[in-house]
Amino acid sequence: MPGVTLYVLGDEAHAKDPATAVSSKNRWGFLIDISKCTDDCTACVTACRTENGVADPENLEVDAQWIRKVFLKDPETGAKKSLPVMCQHCASPPCVDVCPTGASFKRADGIVLVDKHICIGCRYCMMACPYKARSFVHEPLEDQKPYAPRGKGTVESCTMCVHRVDAGQMPACVDACGSEGKGAMLFGDLNDPNSEIAQRLASYPTTRIRADLGVAPGVHYQNL
Repeated sequence: MPGVTLYVLGDEAHAKDPATAVSSKNRWGFLIDISKCTDDCTACVTACRTENGVADPENLEVDAQWIRKVFLKDPETGAKKSLPVMCQHCASPPCVDVCPTGASFKRADGIVLVDKHICIGCRYCMMACPYKARSFVHEPLEDQKPYAPRGKGTVESCTMCVHRVDAGQMPACVDACGSEGKGAMLFGDLNDPNSEIAQRLASYPTTRIRADLGVAPGVHYQNL
């Protein structure tokens, strides 16, 4: 809905309590207001790379992109929009269904991850993902972060900054969108009717990319 402002919530009260275990009582998700996501802003993309030790891509066809900006143009009107796209952390993730080793898995709180220890790099998950949100690591890596392990020959994608969520913090992209961007991204517990994100989803029209597939993404978009 044009004119509606999303406020980025940076306080820890809206993230996971570090003292509590991962639970299906929570389902973490994003709400992204496209009307506030401008073409010239890539704060979320840069923050993701810095936080997780992902280098700037030199070849967009093959290099890892945990979050990317997608640009849309209405062929009839010429109207343009841009939006960040990352792993949609589906409730029924096709990547998990096709993984032969169980490396792709969904936590009880809805965060979809890859266990690098048992990923064999078959890339079935990449073919199954309707959002092209996963990348295969072709080359040896440098500048790895201890909390975001990566490895040549494995598949990876947005982890929703699970290390930060488990520490009661916001994903790096959301923090950066609030401090350096336009405040388009909101993070919170979709299962908590008192959370800001749940209340906004209940109040304003939103959509999910390819909702028709029935995979129930955890990423919602407004004004798309």
